[in-house]
Amino acid sequence: MENEDYIKRIEKVIQFIEENSFQPINLDDLASISNFSKYHFSRIFTSIVGLTPIAFVNQKRLQKAAYYLLETNKTVLEISSICGFESVSNFNAIFKRHFNKTPSEARKEFKENSNISLQVSKIQEESSNPLNYYRSNKNNFLWRIWKMNISVKELPEYEVAYVRHIGSYLDTHHAWRKLGIWAEINHLLPANQYFIGISLDDPNMVDEYACRYDACVTIPAEFNKEDHHEVQFKKLSGGLYALYTFYDTIDKFAITYQNLFGQWLPNSEYDADDRPCLEFCMNNPMHDPEGKCKVDLYIPIKQRAVK
Repeated sequence: MENEDYIKRIEKVIQFIEENSFQPINLDDLASISNFSKYHFSRIFTSIVGLTPIAFVNQKRLQKAAYYLLETNKTVLEISSICGFESVSNFNAIFKRHFNKTPSEARKEFKENSNISLQVSKIQEESSNPLNYYRSNKNNFLWRIWKMNISVKELPEYEVAYVRHIGSYLDTHHAWRKLGIWAEINHLLPANQYFIGISLDDPNMVDEYACRYDACVTIPAEFNKEDHHEVQFKKLSGGLYALYTFYDTIDKFAITYQNLFGQWLPNSEYDADDRPCLEFCMNNPMHDPEGKCKVDLYIPIKQRAVK
């Protein structure tokens, strides 16, 4: 089962990038073109295309830059500007990351032999059919498995106390430890409160050590919020969510996100809504015999508009 609506929306973004890669491109603008939630656009794009939006933009810029570099006498500075790179240093860094050599080294090597042209051809081939990734990874059986294990729930609004972690999502236990101590002192225990994790950044788009994560615990309506300097407070929006229960080691969690956004969501009758995903922590991995974590993952959704 293939959802042509999602494909068409991503194709509009791809067309825009192809026509405008020479100028600054804003992620919010791309999300607006696709009519996807700004909060979840990059996850959806990455799941379908196989590259983050920024990586895809850079691929298109590299494709043009390689042509100018190998087929014209334009300077590296001119090529950098023509192709939309932020600066010549940015161009040099991205080019070297892809080709393992600077633009100047590539031009010199091309004049001596044509090996570099093979790498350029590979980039051109990869970017010529960006949706091949989705088509080659689309698995109808896998989608049916996801569908069987996903339910749609209406959640209320929750008021929570939280501790923010900035850094790798693999290190969120530091925030949980701090929150756990505070929660125990204030008699907020798993038996009567929810412990909820919120991953505020897509690690595909934000540097691993700049990712924000909130470790939260729900608080009762009568809770006195005065003089609690160890935590902050906020409200989590209620509404419609798709629920998937995850039970595995934490390193597999990113794959779960990718499959939900790339397999289930495009083939469902819903779009991702502009609210964060909620990760209800249902066990302590430290106490699990296999070190696995059980998480009720709630993806915010809204009914897809009928066209």
